[in-house]
Amino acid sequence: MTVKIEKYHVLFYGSPEGYGSSRSMIVLYDHEGRMRGELRFCDPGMIYDNDSEKDGVVFMHLPSHMFSAVVDVLRNEDPLYIYFAFGRGFLSTSIEPVGEGE
Repeated sequence: MTVKIEKYHVLFYGSPEGYGSSRSMIVLYDHEGRMRGELRFCDPGMIYDNDSEKDGVVFMHLPSHMFSAVVDVLRNEDPLYIYFAFGRGFLSTSIEPVGEGE
């Protein structure tokens, strides 16, 4: 199921090992404030869990170097969707015209 994302919050984890095998996390929410996605960012050498979906929440794992690009998409794109297919989480915009601008 594809879910439109309306809000998000960001967490950063200290210490050499981070938390839960990740360095930072972005949590995504739908229009009713329900958590619908958890994006975990892992440093090189950290063990990635497989992407999964449980009870309507998509759990994605990405390399830490993608954090800034994901935050940029969250800040600048609308609408934005999350879904799980083919054993992977997907964060997606809709089809947009070229040169639309901000």
